[in-house]
This record gives sequence, C-alpha cells and structure tokens, in this order.
Amino acid sequence: MFLDRARITVKGGGGGRGVISFRREAHVPRGGPDGGDGGRGGSVVLHVDSGMTTLSDFRFRKTLAAVSGGDGGGKNKSGKAATDLVVRVPEGTIVVDRATGLRVADLMTPDEEVVVARGGQGGKGNARFVSSTRRVPRIAEDGSPGESHELDLELKLIADVGLVGLPNAGKSSLLAALTRAHPKIADYPFTTLTPNLGVARLEDRELVIADIPGLIEGAHTGAGLGEEFLRHIERTRLIVHVVDLARDDPIADIAVVDAELSAYGRGLLERPRLFALNKFDLYEARERAAAVAESLGPDTIVVSAVSGEHVPDLLKRIFATCPPRDLVATATAGERRILFSGGGRDWTVKKEKDGFRVRGERVERLASGIDWESPDAAAYFQRLLQKQGIEKELRRLGVSDGDTVRIGAKELEWTEGGPR
Repeated sequence: MFLDRARITVKGGGGGRGVISFRREAHVPRGGPDGGDGGRGGSVVLHVDSGMTTLSDFRFRKTLAAVSGGDGGGKNKSGKAATDLVVRVPEGTIVVDRATGLRVADLMTPDEEVVVARGGQGGKGNARFVSSTRRVPRIAEDGSPGESHELDLELKLIADVGLVGLPNAGKSSLLAALTRAHPKIADYPFTTLTPNLGVARLEDRELVIADIPGLIEGAHTGAGLGEEFLRHIERTRLIVHVVDLARDDPIADIAVVDAELSAYGRGLLERPRLFALNKFDLYEARERAAAVAESLGPDTIVVSAVSGEHVPDLLKRIFATCPPRDLVATATAGERRILFSGGGRDWTVKKEKDGFRVRGERVERLASGIDWESPDAAAYFQRLLQKQGIEKELRRLGVSDGDTVRIGAKELEWTEGGPR
C-alpha cells in the first residue's frame, strides 16, 4: 500500500541508574566505593533507504521507542548501553516537529541518518563522587529519560520527470513504454490510485519518471485524487503533460490541468515542460494531431504509448531537457545529525498552592539517587542547588522553613540549611 503521510511518536530509551555500592572483600572491612554508572539509553534514528518508495511501514506502527540502558552494578560495573532503534524511511521524507510546526529535516541523500529522539544518559555511580574530602559518598544518579517527540512524516518523491494529465490520458501506459515499470493499466478514469515510478535509460544515463494520478478540475482544493499527489512533482525538473488526442477538445483539457498546477503553486507551471499528445494510434486522434501540435508549439511530440510510435523520440527529448544532476555524495557511514538539541538553563522553579516544584534533568536524577540518610550526601545536594542558582530562585519565590519542595518524585521539607 502506498502511503505518503504518517504521524508518529518517537521515544528515546532512558539511561540506566547509577548505584551506591562499596567493596566487600575478606580482610577489607571498609572497602571503598565501587558503584558503577548506568548505561546510555538507545536513540531513535531515521535512516534513508533508497530502496523504499512509501511510508506504508508506519501505517500501524505509530510509536517508535528505543530500549533503556542497563543499571550499573558493584565492582565498578557499568550498565549495558542500549542499541539504537534504526528506522528506515524513503528518500524525499520530510520531518516536521508537531510541537512547533517547523520542518526539521528534508531527507534526500541515500544512507543519511538523523537522530530524532536521543537516549538518556546513564546516571553516575557513587565511585564517581569520591574526592579528597568525600571518601564514603552515598551519592548516585538516576539515568536521564530519553527524549520524546511527536513528528509528522511527509513523502515527496524524488523524480526527475513527472507525467501529469487528466484521468485516462494514458500516463501509466506511457510510463510503461518509456521505462521498465509495470503499473496497473486499464481503460477507465482513476485507474492509477498511487504514484508509480520507473527508471528510463538512454545510453549511459538514467532518469526517474513518476506517473502522477490524474488531475481533475478543483484538484488543488482536494477534489478527486490530485491534491494528495501534486506534491510529488515538486522536486521534478521536467513535467511531461500527457494529452489524450482522442478526446473532443484536447486544448481545453490542457487548460484544466494548467489551472490546477497554477493554483497549487510552488513554481510547477514555470517548470520546463513537454506535451506528449498520446493515442496517435486512434483514427480520431490522427485527424486532429497536426492542428493541436501546431497550436502548442515546438515542445510537442505526438506519440502512441500502445504501439510505441514516436516513443523513442519523446525519450530523447526528455533526456535532452534534463541534463545530468550534480553528484550528491552519499552520507558517511556512522555520521548522524541530531535534530533536537537542548540549551540554556535546564531547570525551572514554580510556586504551587502547597509548596514549590523544581524541575530539571540533573537535579531530579540526583534527588532520586542519593542516600538522604547521609549528611554528606545531603550537603552535596545543597551545594548543587546553590551552585546552579536553584536555591536563590526558591528564596526569591518566598520559600521558608517547613515548606514542601518537590524535586522529581521526592518531597523534601525546606529548612534554613536547605531541603531535608
């Protein structure tokens, strides 16, 4: 099934938890800290696969979640880093962030990779908090949560040439004659329900040709099938307007399609264009071919997709009008762009009806991970609040002795010396 739009939720895996642990060995009654770090969570990565032509894989796959990293262990054992979730998408996929409505990526290069949801960092174990004055740290961190985003994926086919025309003009038959494509073909309107792609070859060159489903009057406003597929010719370098010469008024038919291309915009009507006057094998088409071709000018070729008459001439004109594309280097293996990156202050303080709420990745991880029965650990946390400016912000908002301060899942009571 052809699908050119999809809405998905991507979730990076959470980082593993760092642990509080101390060596327990014979004849070493007071072993030092040996708590290991948590492992990194997996990221969600989009990988451009040149063999794909549709977003149909996402028809029932709405949530893409990477796995979380493993927790740390004693004896300085780090948790296992999670494997990234690599998801294949076709060339021409556009990624839109639903939260902002902004286009964050236009994936056009084979093997290109972008990270759409980063995995969380693993929390530090207590072995990382040793210092000259802190020999027995009862401090560790939870892993940070992975990123989560809602994305819209939209596919715009990457084709050199787009075949347009009214329903039953013979576009699918012409595509089959010009390329090795084998689209479903029949003699009734709206046979083509999805765009078809084919590769045309001439000497040592190749061009990708797209057969766009038939346009009708009002297509740009959603009538018929046209509005759904007009976007697929936005990237084309040449438009071949396929005209049914057997119809009563081919010139009027051309005007209908021109009006839709103009109304859709995006410069489609300004693209280089050829007119393929099709069905020359039929008697009524032969009768009017010369007059119609003369009225349209030199960018016109009379053809028969069924008999193959003049199809080689059209193929040569197509290649002559489409010079070779500039070479696009394939993406370097292992090289990934990160689409969403944080920045600035990473915490907030908000006054609530029954206390205060502190939010922030690092401070929440630490509040959950430390041993609050340890005065040394509590003092370390207090210094962190001072260093990051959180304590100053709490005081500005009017915190006083006995107030409740919530940090992550922890509820702490504020004293003049800090939360407990």
